[in-house]
Amino acid sequence: MKKILFTVLCIIVSLCCAAQQATLNGNVSDTLNGVKLSNTVVALLHAKDSLLYKFARADDKGHFDIKNIPAGNYVLLVTYPTYADYVESLTLTDTSHIHLNKIILIQKSRLLKEVVIQQKVAAIKMKGDTTEFNAESFKTAANASVEDLLKKLPGIQVNSKGQITAQGETVKKVLVDGEEFFGDDPTLVTKNLRADMVDKVQLYDKKSDQATFTGVDDGEKSKTINIQLKEDKKRGYFGKLAAGAGDHGFHNTEGLFNLFRGKKKIAAYGIASNTGKIGLNWEDQEKFGASSISVDDQGNMEFFGARGDDLDNWSGRYEDNGYPLVQTGGLHYGDKWDQDRKNLNVNYKFMKLYVDADKTISSQNILKDTIYSSNSAEQSKNSIMRNRINGLYELQVDSTSSIKLLVDGGLDHKITSMRNTSEMQKNDMLINNGHRITNNTSDIGKLNANLLWRKKLKKKGRTISLNIAENYSRTNGEGTLDALTAFYQKGQVDSTQRIDQLKTVNNEQLNINTNITYTEPLSKKSSLVFNYGINISNSHSNRNSFNKNNGGKYSLLDSLYSNDYAFNVLTHRGGISYAYTLNNKLRLNLGGNVGFTDFNQKDMFRNHQQERSFVNWYPNASARYSFTQQRRLNFFYQGYTQQPDINQLQPIRTNDDPLNITIGNPNLQPSFNNSFRLAYSDYKVMSGRSIWASVGYNFVSDAISSRSDLDTSGKRTSQAVNVNGNRNIHYNLDMGWKISAWDLRIGGGVDGDFSRNVNYVNSLLNITNSSRTAISFNMQKEAEKKYQFYFTASANYNVGVSSVQSTFRTDYWSYYIEPNLNVYLPWKLQLHGDMNYAIRQRTAVFTGNNNAMIVNAFLAKKFGKKELMQVNFSMNDILNQNIGFDRSVQTNTVTQTRYGTIGRYALLSFIWNFNKLGPGAPKQ
Repeated sequence: MKKILFTVLCIIVSLCCAAQQATLNGNVSDTLNGVKLSNTVVALLHAKDSLLYKFARADDKGHFDIKNIPAGNYVLLVTYPTYADYVESLTLTDTSHIHLNKIILIQKSRLLKEVVIQQKVAAIKMKGDTTEFNAESFKTAANASVEDLLKKLPGIQVNSKGQITAQGETVKKVLVDGEEFFGDDPTLVTKNLRADMVDKVQLYDKKSDQATFTGVDDGEKSKTINIQLKEDKKRGYFGKLAAGAGDHGFHNTEGLFNLFRGKKKIAAYGIASNTGKIGLNWEDQEKFGASSISVDDQGNMEFFGARGDDLDNWSGRYEDNGYPLVQTGGLHYGDKWDQDRKNLNVNYKFMKLYVDADKTISSQNILKDTIYSSNSAEQSKNSIMRNRINGLYELQVDSTSSIKLLVDGGLDHKITSMRNTSEMQKNDMLINNGHRITNNTSDIGKLNANLLWRKKLKKKGRTISLNIAENYSRTNGEGTLDALTAFYQKGQVDSTQRIDQLKTVNNEQLNINTNITYTEPLSKKSSLVFNYGINISNSHSNRNSFNKNNGGKYSLLDSLYSNDYAFNVLTHRGGISYAYTLNNKLRLNLGGNVGFTDFNQKDMFRNHQQERSFVNWYPNASARYSFTQQRRLNFFYQGYTQQPDINQLQPIRTNDDPLNITIGNPNLQPSFNNSFRLAYSDYKVMSGRSIWASVGYNFVSDAISSRSDLDTSGKRTSQAVNVNGNRNIHYNLDMGWKISAWDLRIGGGVDGDFSRNVNYVNSLLNITNSSRTAISFNMQKEAEKKYQFYFTASANYNVGVSSVQSTFRTDYWSYYIEPNLNVYLPWKLQLHGDMNYAIRQRTAVFTGNNNAMIVNAFLAKKFGKKELMQVNFSMNDILNQNIGFDRSVQTNTVTQTRYGTIGRYALLSFIWNFNKLGPGAPKQ
């Protein structure tokens, strides 16, 4: 280990200390009266691409000095406010010592013909709510992907899975020229589009179409990146074919084809692989009804709510848990025509995914005077066949009105099989053990549509828009549960419980939303927005459990674990908001909605009906102040109501896990969330220094939490309940600098939160206080066609304490070290190596060693003038240390999970990147 860390340190030192000998100095003065111009910016740009290499400021005598400059061709750019730019080309050798005795600047008002003026394109611009990066200012290697480009942008991080974080928030959408590209799979854009095709990268909080049209925030936002392509790259085709095979049966085959003809885009892709490269959507699945908070080993906060009684809890995605085999593909078509008045965007995706998994789970449940310890082992075989289609059609009826229709739908056929064995101890004495086998087949379908009509009226700023949305989903499933549990008293079997049941599930949900919005300008700076809408939400759940009759058939209905329940919600919602803008510096939005909601709950199985009514409030406010184009301060507030879902409400007991019984609660109240966020951003173009900082506070009234009772036999019974006192503070700081003397970019930051969560444990009010702190550092250095070096490191500290047993405190550190090196050798060879070293602190509960050093490497040989063909030999997890691992704290329970995952293998691949873009490409 010491040798590896020493080697990494030597690489860093050697890269940072390369010899640089040329020097440049001079003096800057005013052309009219010879006054020395102090604080003049003197910048040295690469002549080839006009990228900033170094800069300095003149002292109070107008003198500047730049040292340690490598040999090459440069452009000298001298700038001073109200004066014209001075530009001069320079060629430097290793021994150059250039002195420019008098650089004379002229005021723009007295501009002479011989003075050269150059307007340098800013690397980063702030346009309203959008941060725009000029791609040409961030150099990438030949044939680099968009993902490689994103890694270079200040405030943006891309992890090993391709997940993107920007300014402290997860990026959920990646668009191409403002349109979706293969729907909801951002990695298909970032990993397959080439960086040299990109003109601009735009980062913003994407609002709803209606909010964008009216200019009034409705609270719907998602962090979005838009990849704006160069005009000359919008004609032609490009793609990639890759095929690889290795030991232990590993294989990976990928194909991607893109045809661009102006505004028409046609694309197709296919993947067959068992290496984990499956191109699936990485957006987290929404979880309802937070009943407890979990801090995982990497410091991520997860909320868990009441679960339904479906016999499987598999998400239908591969998430590094188990061994996958995927066959997937997709088609994309997009076009604009009739002078952009019509826009069509269609995506289709198909996937067959198989995942075999195994895991072991150890946990301790700490009560006031008792410790329950449990261990379980689980093996599962899961498969899914998924079809997805989505489309958009937009018509600009005339210069004042437009219609936009979005449709998406899908069908899933899912088969799961699981075998589980477990045992539990109470104060080190065995109290139960058993096994459980489940098999389940389900069909899941959905169909969603959204129609938006917008109209600008005669008076400037006066608009009206109508939005109608429909969401429909259904689930039909059937499965079996076979479980045998033995209960012990004083080390002897006291009783046994056998469950052998057939279970059927038929769920449906239909939501219809309508909303009409009217804007009325009060002046050039302010306006009022009025809105009114109706929401209809109808849910129906029919779940039945059957025992065997004397003939061995599942025909005897078990009424305790069966239900037929309908939950219908009708909401009338309306409100008003005020918007104000001052000199493009200050922008304010203030308003709110009120909703009148009626619940109709029908328990048709027990012939019981319940009706309830609520008044819900939706206040919101936002403010933005721009100090300069690159420095601004934002404030956001949103209050919103979250309704309980049918799984939490329906009065049914679920026994899928006989030791964990769930009961519905038909008396649940809606929860009300208050969310505040303050964000600051600042970027200095010349120095490359960036700061992104934010702090947020959230508190919840009538939060949907849980009541959990654990009896002496080890059975837990849980129910969703309302509580007060849940709150969370989250903070983030991300900074970056460019050290011009070493041509090095460094960055770092801190991220964390403090949370207070309330629930009930064995009838006692339990308050869990937890915190997470993560400190990170990153650096990158590269020399074109020589090397690229990236290094990231982070330290995470997690702590949690529960009031039900305040003397038991869970706290632990985890560290991650990730160097990444590419070296470009003669004969078109490329050597790559990367490491992910995870150091996980042992705890009083979990004393085993869970550290892992995962080392990957490949050697690539490129062929052809444009290096489009490549043979690649790669080794995954060379040290064979990859272990699936997760550690979490949930109120008074500490859990550690180890699971099987992909380990060491070798792969020999052939890759062909082909393209014909720009002049000479096929014409339409």
